[in-house]
Amino acid sequence: MNKTDKAAAIESLKERFANNEYFYIADASTLSVEQVNKLRGICFSKGVSMQVVKNTLARKALEQLPEENNYAPLFDALKGPTAIMFSEVGNAPAKAIKEFREEKGERPILKAAYIATSIYSGDDQLDALAKLKSRDEVLADILTLLQSPMQNLLSGLKGQGSKLAGALKTLEEREQA
Repeated sequence: MNKTDKAAAIESLKERFANNEYFYIADASTLSVEQVNKLRGICFSKGVSMQVVKNTLARKALEQLPEENNYAPLFDALKGPTAIMFSEVGNAPAKAIKEFREEKGERPILKAAYIATSIYSGDDQLDALAKLKSRDEVLADILTLLQSPMQNLLSGLKGQGSKLAGALKTLEEREQA
């Protein structure tokens, strides 16, 4: 890889890191080509893009991004074989790794995850990451919570309204009789 290719690869990685607030750094070494293709298929079905990268290029790309994004703790994870999994949903790569492991064993190993400026280091974080709720799930929970009091109020008014209508009808019938 010549200097121009490296600069282009760094720029491409820099753009991907800047445009993705969720990505995982994993070790998928020792997987056969067939297993890697199976993992890529699972990732694709979950909206996850997996890219094998050179650690030095990934580090240089991250170093060129703003410090307030908190990428520095990820540098320790950029050792050994590295695959980066980009996603628009925070828990999708974790779910993809767990699904793949159910069939194929111990790999890929999670080195680190970047979730909207938060860093999760180590494979022991995988279960917690898989349980994270996506933005859509959190919004749905909030809407459900907001709708609940309104539904209770409407149900109460509806029930009280029918009682009130019944009482008025009874009074009207008494007056006519």
